[in-house]
Amino acid sequence: MTDAFQKLFQQMLQSGQEMARAFNPALEHFDMRAMEKLVPTIPADMLEMWFGKTFNREGLDAKTRLLLTIGAITVQGALAEPQLRMTVRQALAAGATKREIAETIFQMSMFGGLPAMQKALEIAQSVYAEEDEE
Repeated sequence: MTDAFQKLFQQMLQSGQEMARAFNPALEHFDMRAMEKLVPTIPADMLEMWFGKTFNREGLDAKTRLLLTIGAITVQGALAEPQLRMTVRQALAAGATKREIAETIFQMSMFGGLPAMQKALEIAQSVYAEEDEE
């Protein structure tokens, strides 16, 4: 990263923190990882409402929607690690297999690149390990 880009990035972070502080002082130090620990998976009723038949009765089921979400998050690279961890957990809860999740991530290598795919696979594997421990 160049110095100019690093400076711009820091300014953007600072601006975001100031905006969060202006909207809600409690959001200044919000950490998605804390939210992940608080709510590791969404209750089945809410999952079905958001991703399933309530809003889209004839469309995609929750599992398919979550696999698509995993694909979209994978392309973002390491920017959305907590979101990917939570979505992998949700997909498993919705009936997706580890193989389906891995294939979804593999497919995204063409769009997000190999580093993004590798990072997403590492994250998914860590979620699998956590699930196996439970």
